[in-house]
Amino acid sequence: MLSRLTPYWLWALMALPGFGILMSLINATDATAIHEALHPTGEFGARFMIIAMLASPLALVFKGWRGPRWLKKNRRYFGVAAFFYALAHTVLYLVDLGTVQKVMTDLPKFYIWTGWIAFLIFVPLAVTSSDYFVRKMGRNWKTLQRTTYAAAVLTLLHWAALHDWGGLPGALVHFVPLGLLEAYRVWYWYLRPRPQVA
Repeated sequence: MLSRLTPYWLWALMALPGFGILMSLINATDATAIHEALHPTGEFGARFMIIAMLASPLALVFKGWRGPRWLKKNRRYFGVAAFFYALAHTVLYLVDLGTVQKVMTDLPKFYIWTGWIAFLIFVPLAVTSSDYFVRKMGRNWKTLQRTTYAAAVLTLLHWAALHDWGGLPGALVHFVPLGLLEAYRVWYWYLRPRPQVA
């Protein structure tokens, strides 16, 4: 019974921050609320992406533990949630700027174009997240999913470079654990000493 309810309570839990942000926008008395909503939507997008990416390295570190297995089973939900928060972040950014001219003027900035590329990578990942595409694409689905690593690096740079790199501490707090776990995963599969075969 609980396994059948998992997607619904999980979606409800992941939607809570978005609901809070939406209520703050509805109850806002001035236009600054849109700008203020930019950071939380972007941060939750990054957080859910990181949670989805933690599944495999955690399963490697904590072999046999149910937590990582549950996370691996549900990581696509976290990935889709990450996309929708990133989408909300992008829409709010466009509304906040207000004109195409301002958007184009902003585009050459490092923290802007890294964010745009990360978002564009997210789009096909979200579109192909259903079971239908997993079956239809076969091995190509996993190949496409690996572009998440590029999106993660770009998201880290986008976050860190905000306000003349004032976003670096917050970005590192979120991404360093993922980086360490992925480094361990690379070491385990490719670099660790192998027992010699007699």
